[in-house]
Amino acid sequence: MNYFKTGLLLAGMTALFMAVGYLLGGEGGMIIAFAVALGMNLFAYWNSDKMVLRMYGARQVERSENPEFHDLVARLAQQAGLPMPKVYIIESPQPNAFATGRNPENAAVAATTGLLKGLTRKEIEGVMAHELAHVRNRDTLIMTITATLAGAISMLANFALFFGNRRDNPLGIVGVILVMVLAPLAAMLVQMAISRTREYAADRGGAEISGNPMGLASALAKIEALAQGRDLPAADANPASAHMFIINPIHAARIQGLFRTHPATEDRIFRLQELAGEMAAGGGAGNSYAEDRSGRRGAVSREAGREAGREAGREAGREAGREAGRDAGRAADRAGKQDAEPAVSRTRLPRSGPTVRRRKGPWD
Repeated sequence: MNYFKTGLLLAGMTALFMAVGYLLGGEGGMIIAFAVALGMNLFAYWNSDKMVLRMYGARQVERSENPEFHDLVARLAQQAGLPMPKVYIIESPQPNAFATGRNPENAAVAATTGLLKGLTRKEIEGVMAHELAHVRNRDTLIMTITATLAGAISMLANFALFFGNRRDNPLGIVGVILVMVLAPLAAMLVQMAISRTREYAADRGGAEISGNPMGLASALAKIEALAQGRDLPAADANPASAHMFIINPIHAARIQGLFRTHPATEDRIFRLQELAGEMAAGGGAGNSYAEDRSGRRGAVSREAGREAGREAGREAGREAGREAGRDAGRAADRAGKQDAEPAVSRTRLPRSGPTVRRRKGPWD
């Protein structure tokens, strides 16, 4: 299925690139665009991971430099049944992370210094398990090729005005305008649709690898909040690679609907909470697993069940406290109203005898 998705993506992006070439230069332009796209696909397959890491100034770290982070990634890779990926750190205050590489044997994971400093160990574990799920699903190949081709199409569209007004252009200036507007839009829509679907799958896979869905849910909420005021300039300069990160690093791109590179963080957290409930209902092991390299599935720790139980207990306590507060408020409100009412006589009238005079109230 992953190979089919990769082939379909490559075919679609190549066809889009050829269409741009046809609108700019007719049949000759289409042939040239096809040759360029074919060469770019081959180049991207072998080198796009290095390009992305270099683009963000990622620095490879060995165990001697950061043993705690290195060992965390190694343990998660073992639980996922993956070879140890290369580990990179990006100097940036924005908490974020991504994975890249054409296959699990040539994979790399990268995290920013903001993520390592701003999150707890359990949260970092959830994030890196998410990235390893991308590697296990071979999403990294799709991500890197998509980023490369989308960037190339956008670049071609930007130069359309300079070399698009040719006599062999079948649509003339209209074709140039169409290329400038529609080509980047089409590339972006394909890129974003792929990104949204793979993020849900990686969230679930990461939760299963770490055995702790709530750790990833907490990390997503914290990254979303901390990243608001912290820029990642390389992402702003290269928006075609923004979909590779666990949270969109570009502030201006965080819009709703079809044009999102990532699903809404609230939706992702809700799904992880549901998964935590499922894992807790199954005893914390029945619904969570890790795949070893031979394809066998084994049970992982019951930490997810314990964490989900603790979270459910905390939520029940918070809800009980809120309900008690509401009851106390209503009781106080009723007491205040009664104190504000004027005192009137409640003397009973006898069945017979003289009339009893009522005491005057404040309105008499």
